[in-house]
Amino acid sequence: MGNADDDSGADEPVVQPALEDDAMTRFPAPDFETLPEDLQERIADETEDAGFTPNVFSAFAYKPSHFRAFFQYHDALVEDTALEREEVEMIVVAVSGVNHCYYCNVAHGALARIYADAPKLADQLVANYRTADVNDAHRTMLDVAVKLTERPTEIEEEDLEKLREAGFSEEAIWDIAAVTAFFNLSNRMAMFADMRPNDEFHTIGR
Repeated sequence: MGNADDDSGADEPVVQPALEDDAMTRFPAPDFETLPEDLQERIADETEDAGFTPNVFSAFAYKPSHFRAFFQYHDALVEDTALEREEVEMIVVAVSGVNHCYYCNVAHGALARIYADAPKLADQLVANYRTADVNDAHRTMLDVAVKLTERPTEIEEEDLEKLREAGFSEEAIWDIAAVTAFFNLSNRMAMFADMRPNDEFHTIGR
């Protein structure tokens, strides 16, 4: 707590949630005060953690029932997983790169840089994941994720076997597919609504 007699110990200002009008161009972002209480609480928590309100929260708040389902599944993918968080973000960025999803390339690129502690990694994954500085196991992981994205009808048992040989557990293999599938959904909604990444995401983790 800050000390009223000592300016150097003053409390940091609290960043208030703000749903930006330019979070997406094809649908209006709602006013924060009009949202259901549970959405306000979730958005306030994210704003406090990040220091700004990520535009994906502003965008999905357009339809509260979808917001709840979307973020509940997202939270399960990142909290109940056999993958490391950096592996989750690598999949997201590689998939978003081949889908050309501007929002996810930038926002999850920032997360990939943070969790992998690798300032160049996201740019490499977006441009061409095959030339990124990743180990053989992660290259196999990304090969399967991108194949599931681009050519899902061609997925075969051989692809799962490659993941096993690379050292992934059965649960991790399931999670690779789940993250890939979810963020294909996310990419398509972001592109359909023309969600725009916050300026802050461009510089995080550089």
